[in-house]
This record gives sequence, structure tokens and C-alpha cells, in this order.
Amino acid sequence: MNDKQRDALLQDADFVALARQKGMVSLALPLLALAAYFGFMALLAFGRDVLARRVAGDINLGIPLGIGVIVLCWILTGVYVLWANSKYDAMVARVQAKAGTQAGPQDEQKN
Repeated sequence: MNDKQRDALLQDADFVALARQKGMVSLALPLLALAAYFGFMALLAFGRDVLARRVAGDINLGIPLGIGVIVLCWILTGVYVLWANSKYDAMVARVQAKAGTQAGPQDEQKN
């Protein structure tokens, strides 16, 4: 790919949309996970009385909240996989078709 083709690809609306969406998803999902994790850690550090409340028998509020943080991360992973399989892969294929390249597993093995 020469400089002119590269510049045209970088200016392409589909490529710009792809980069923007990838950036938003790559920023939003980890920030949600980090906010949940550090929020839980802050609650552990500064709100022990809240976490010590009993919710059922000998189970205090900290247990379901801790499990919730883990489950949230699994859900966020699922959201990313759904987004990547339904939107991202199609957008990449469209950009590759415009660029005249078709990257695949055989191309990755060459590197």
C-alpha cells in the first residue's frame, strides 16, 4: 500500500467510524469494570459497616456485591464478544474490501 492509498484509507468514512467505535468500546467497557472494582474496594476500605449488614442468615452484603463485581466482568466480556461478532468484524471486512486486503490467519502466521 502506497502513501496515497494509506491516506485515502485513513480518511475513509467507514475506517473513521471503525476507529471511533473501537475506541469507545475499548474505553467504556474497561472503565465500567474498573469503576465497579474500585468502587467495591473503596466500600471495603471506607464503608465496612455497609458491607457488614446481613442479607440472609450469616451472609453479609459484601459477599453478593463481590460476586456481583465478578459477574459484571463476565457480562462486560459477553457484551464485547457480541459487539465484536456482530458489528466490529463486519466493519473490518468492509474496510479491508475497500483497501483491497483480506487479512486472515495465514497473514498473521507470517509475522
